[in-house]
Amino acid sequence: MRDLGVGFRYLLKGQRWVARHGKQYGFGLLPGLITLVLYAAALVALALWGEDFVAWATPFADDWSSPWAGLFRGFLTAVLFALALLLAVLTFTAVTLLVGQPFYESLSESVDRDVSPDGTAPQSGLPLYKELWISARDSLRIVLRAALWGVLLFALGFIPVFGQTVVPVIGFFVTGFFLTEELTSVALQRRGVVLRDRLALLRSRKTLIWGFGTPLGLAFLVPVVAVFLMPGAVAGATLLARELRGEEIVEETEDQPASQADAGQ
Repeated sequence: MRDLGVGFRYLLKGQRWVARHGKQYGFGLLPGLITLVLYAAALVALALWGEDFVAWATPFADDWSSPWAGLFRGFLTAVLFALALLLAVLTFTAVTLLVGQPFYESLSESVDRDVSPDGTAPQSGLPLYKELWISARDSLRIVLRAALWGVLLFALGFIPVFGQTVVPVIGFFVTGFFLTEELTSVALQRRGVVLRDRLALLRSRKTLIWGFGTPLGLAFLVPVVAVFLMPGAVAGATLLARELRGEEIVEETEDQPASQADAGQ
């Protein structure tokens, strides 16, 4: 249980780090804002035309007597919107990281330089286009895994009592795990850790990962909150990646806000 508290402290440390490095925080907000606008537009479109889409997809219900056709299609519309919201929560981080790859790469490197004993940060040595390709490919794999969990948990949600009590708790832990994988991938990919090894590394310290990712996942249920927490989440995930890899972390002193990270910019 100690690891739960350690994971949560890394989440707080990441938020404190960006609070003391305003320039990095400002740049880190841009990808989240762009992604939020795109997702909001998609959800608004679904709210406006989702019922028409369901009616088009269920022509067999046209001849049903009232009120069964309306109830059936209303239920499907609600399920469609609920699935869209779940998918938005599960994929928001992956899409934001993909959109903001250069921003978050720079932020993560700055954190590494700041807490490293020698003031250096690991470098992948790969060109940007290849980093983007690896990031997109791995994110798709993670999203597919998360989507399978989402469908399973959604189905289990129909079980009386269990579905309304245990399943939501499991869902938050699953979301926290995959959210942490996406965030730590920024730092671990620079270290040459492939997806399979990243997942194995995270599974070896599940309580640590849950302590970081589960409260963050709860906060990310509100997309606007996710935008403002995202830079700090990347910073905290970089610190978490160092913990997972057994790398030393030099704590930043309170009287030294302008540190190696800012000096390297």
